[in-house]
Amino acid sequence: MELPYAEEVGHYWKTSQSSPDTWLSKTSELIRKHSGEVLTEAFGTSMGRGAFMLTFKVQGETFKIIWPVLKSKGNDEIAARRQAATLMYYDVKAKLMTASVLGFRTAFFQYVLLPDGRTAGEVSNPELTYSFPPMLKEGN
Repeated sequence: MELPYAEEVGHYWKTSQSSPDTWLSKTSELIRKHSGEVLTEAFGTSMGRGAFMLTFKVQGETFKIIWPVLKSKGNDEIAARRQAATLMYYDVKAKLMTASVLGFRTAFFQYVLLPDGRTAGEVSNPELTYSFPPMLKEGN
């Protein structure tokens, strides 16, 4: 699966000056406010690809989000990282709203961590995993 360039997505491209770490911390705080336990916050790169990872537990179920940093046509890596962390934050925020009605498992289904270490999203779209740094895919 070929991911788009960061500039092509447009959402949150150069709309903030906050650091990517700030957005990752905000995402973790959202999860904690909804009775979640954050297990891991990480950023990793491998072979020119970067991604953020967040694992957390809610109601006895473990979830793992790996959000890719899109390549920038203009090689603006910090803006691409900021965009990725911001996109992840707003994805989690929207899913938390859905979870308040439909429950966490339904709202975050693509991120449910399966016994073999993959998420439901990786099983349904295995090509996507090629966009993730290998170190973030292993374990939980």
